[in-house]
Amino acid sequence: MEHKIQEADGAFWIENFLEMMSAERGAVANTILSYRRDLISYFEFLRAQKTNVTDVQSADVGAYLTFIDKEGLSASSAARRLSCMRQFHQFLCAEDICSQDPTRIIQSPKLARGLPKVLSEAEVDQLFETAETALQNARTPAAKLRAQRVYVMLELLYATGMRISELVTLPRASVMRDAQFLNIVGKGGRERIVPLTDGARDAVISLAKGMEPGGYLFPANGKSGHITRQVFARMLKDLALAAHIAPDRVSPHVLRHAFASHLLAGGADLRVVQTLLGHADISTTQIYTHVLDERLRHLVQTHHPLSKIDESS
Repeated sequence: MEHKIQEADGAFWIENFLEMMSAERGAVANTILSYRRDLISYFEFLRAQKTNVTDVQSADVGAYLTFIDKEGLSASSAARRLSCMRQFHQFLCAEDICSQDPTRIIQSPKLARGLPKVLSEAEVDQLFETAETALQNARTPAAKLRAQRVYVMLELLYATGMRISELVTLPRASVMRDAQFLNIVGKGGRERIVPLTDGARDAVISLAKGMEPGGYLFPANGKSGHITRQVFARMLKDLALAAHIAPDRVSPHVLRHAFASHLLAGGADLRVVQTLLGHADISTTQIYTHVLDERLRHLVQTHHPLSKIDESS
């Protein structure tokens, strides 16, 4: 039997939905926070229109998308909000609160998919050289620990292409088989095992030496118990400055892109890169196809018989 969600119990159903997303679908804390903000915005719009969420029609959803577009929200943010609304309305249908999903015929905003920012291999080398120099020149235990952490985190990011959220929350137990492999828990609780390069393995072993079993690989005294994404992002910006690279060109996500692009440029298969990055869908990995296109063009130009010009003619 349908039940109209009044303003008084709207918050109750939002929290129930978020609890379901966390428990059943493994949504991470940042996703939950974003969904809560999105749904509060959606409910506020409906309240201003004097529309109950159980009475929402496709036209109302379209009106909300027009509203946030006029507010200047980007297409990617609008697409995320629509995705949240879809899941919420599907949840209401599953709970017999609504009989139909008003978002089912609404198309997502078209996204202009730009090429990811990527550092060159030479620039990555410069970051490593600068990090190594900082570690060698550290004079106090605190400075040495900070420099060592920056170096190890840089090694792991570029060696595995993991997300920054995955990196900072790495438990010590994730380092497998004498640090030859890393067990990474990604989005939705999906696990993947990635091999480590010799440099990354040596760096991890050096950092973990003397650490007690259990806990995080990069512990901190804050509430989370580990280095936060923001703290490491600032460390990386400082490293970029020292390496004479514009700080706005360097971030954990840019290093993830560099990992994928440099692998593909070196001959790796797109499916392998998808697995290493932890992408659930190959379409997400296909933003790197420009690298494959360039590699194929180079192969044709250098190996196809018709591309060889007789300079003596």
